[in-house]
Amino acid sequence: MKLLRYGPPGAEKPALLDRDGTIRCLSSVVRDIDGFALSDAALNMLRSIDPATLPKVDPGVRLGPCVARPVNFVCIGLNYADHAAETNAPIPKEPIVFLKSLSAYCGPNDDVKLPRGSKKLDWEVELGIVIGKLARYVPEHDAMSYVAGYCVCNDVSEREYQQERGGTWDKGKGCDTFGPTGPWMVTKDEVPDPQNLRLWCEVDGKMMQDGNTKTMIFDCRKLVTYVSHFITLHPGDIISTGTPPGVGLGKKPEPIFLRAGQTMRLSVEGLGVQTQRVVEG
Repeated sequence: MKLLRYGPPGAEKPALLDRDGTIRCLSSVVRDIDGFALSDAALNMLRSIDPATLPKVDPGVRLGPCVARPVNFVCIGLNYADHAAETNAPIPKEPIVFLKSLSAYCGPNDDVKLPRGSKKLDWEVELGIVIGKLARYVPEHDAMSYVAGYCVCNDVSEREYQQERGGTWDKGKGCDTFGPTGPWMVTKDEVPDPQNLRLWCEVDGKMMQDGNTKTMIFDCRKLVTYVSHFITLHPGDIISTGTPPGVGLGKKPEPIFLRAGQTMRLSVEGLGVQTQRVVEG
């Protein structure tokens, strides 16, 4: 099942995508794609509905982030060995965890705003884990029972802010529009192996990243467990699980960074495609 949200920013409505690719409104069934809708009971109820009985939605409508505003937007750094190598970073012994500001959270096709004075804007296609129930001190053997589904995330990053301006990574990760999420959340029953998904990113039609989740250092099961020992995860929270090689920072012989007017297009296998235009902030 593919769940999504559509409409103007801040006024999105819940929907699902049927097998024919038609968006069907769920407003008469659930208030939003939120913690309630992501519970096992609610997901089973939604599966029982015949999509043909739901109203069709204009296919040209804006898509919002696929789940309602989370409590925690958690990101994992340097979680692919080949990405760590391209950035000349050591392989982490434990997951690197940081939080992305919720002001970064936006729709999958919304414009990405180039911050004022930005010189090193970069892309990062990532697999997002969507939490389905309250997770605190989760044992690894049971971790996947806390997962509602998966989505595409673009961990947009400003490398100068992240690496050269002092302090933690957060200031390079949390600017407005730095967290496109969606287009939809695919429930976990339709993603039998999250550790074998192709993920890729193009800039202006040129392939920049082309990797696979099987090269993660810490897999999804480990990440849910690990994060839940430091941060209580709530239904609807997202863990963005790290990016494969091919980011602009790691390009040889010189890094490549985004400029206003360029377009990113990115996807994780089976989870849909995002497209963002870079605009002046």
